[in-house]
Amino acid sequence: MVEAQVRQRLAVAENDNTFYGNNNMSAWTRDRYDYDRQTIFAECLRAWRVNPIARWLVRITNAFVIGEGLSIEADHKATNKFLQEWWNHDLNDLDGNLTRWLDEQSRAGNLFFLFSADETGMSYVRAVPADLIKEIQHAENDVEQETFYIPHDLNAPPWVAYNPNDPDQTYFMVHIAVNRPVGTCWGEPDLATQLPWIGRFSAWLEDRARLNRFRNAFLYVWKKAWKSEDEKKKRAAELNAKPPPSGSHLLLDADEDIGVISPQLDSFDANMDGLALKKMISMGLPLHYLAEPESATRTTAEAAGTPTFRNLAQIQTAYKRALTKLAKIAITVRKRTDNRVKPDAEITIKSPDITEKDNASLALAMNRTWPVAMDMYDRKLIDEKELMRIIFRMGGETFDNTKEINGLRKPLVQQPGTPGTQPDNPSEPDPGEPDEKAGGQ
Repeated sequence: MVEAQVRQRLAVAENDNTFYGNNNMSAWTRDRYDYDRQTIFAECLRAWRVNPIARWLVRITNAFVIGEGLSIEADHKATNKFLQEWWNHDLNDLDGNLTRWLDEQSRAGNLFFLFSADETGMSYVRAVPADLIKEIQHAENDVEQETFYIPHDLNAPPWVAYNPNDPDQTYFMVHIAVNRPVGTCWGEPDLATQLPWIGRFSAWLEDRARLNRFRNAFLYVWKKAWKSEDEKKKRAAELNAKPPPSGSHLLLDADEDIGVISPQLDSFDANMDGLALKKMISMGLPLHYLAEPESATRTTAEAAGTPTFRNLAQIQTAYKRALTKLAKIAITVRKRTDNRVKPDAEITIKSPDITEKDNASLALAMNRTWPVAMDMYDRKLIDEKELMRIIFRMGGETFDNTKEINGLRKPLVQQPGTPGTQPDNPSEPDPGEPDEKAGGQ
């Protein structure tokens, strides 16, 4: 009965407010379909500002996805020239904004880009914070056909969504969402799922720091058979007024004893507790990315990075697709005043490799595949396009089979003595046959 009452009281007393203490980073934790989106945005931004783990998680994504930078190009000359102007325009400065936009994507899961075009057809892009948007309106029969974006400011007009069929639009908004569940308009930030565990780890770490601080605190105990309470108080007042300096010698009577009381704060499995919390935070990332070595062997650490690299590659692909979408919209707007550009031109976003290990592995694969593939090509077992497809695939690239290729086959070198072959120098006699001039039979 007593145990049941204790469990009930703990269940009532324990919640996010009491668990986190003064580091309540996740008071918004509610049912997944009923949480307050604005609170999530605010908590993610706050965690990114004050918590080093949250900041580092976002920066890791930037380091792999963007690296030293991204660049854009098109296969059409006039279109490529415009894209370079649009990308490097002082009012756009995409090289400087790419990192900030990816930060916002990790914190909010939604990117709202406000486009404005001038009379020359040049588009200017500004990212609007997701927490300024109150509601996304869409077509009645399709949640993905967005029409208007309603701001929280009641006095501000709504932003109209981009409509490719409206040739007169010069001011519109484009919405990019990640981690968007089917049937919804809003995306979800990657950082949101990690916030509760970042908060728990911070609270745990703060408690450990306090315990270690109090571990060094101690009290002196002066034992003696005091004749009266007044004598005891008088001696205590003397010690408080003039405590013995460090390194001094005390002369005690036979019935006096001095001792020290210090708290017995054993850590038990505190290290394992912290490691378990870090594992929840770094889900999808190797622990050594969070200054927690997992293994003493390099092979184990490299193998643990494979899921991480694939996930980061997907994030990079989605981010490049979003930038390509913005570029195509800018070209479409430019087309109104400049017929030289082609909205259907092929646009390529060049990005850094997710991991350098891929380069070494691909180079090794190409080096081992090349001799076999070339020998098959020389023997007319495969044609030029199949040869290029194999080589490009081993190099991790995609071959365009629409291009014309005029390959040259190497003449086959036949070994002497093989049936049906001719010696390399017909003027020299075959050593395996008798010399007629010498009278051989």
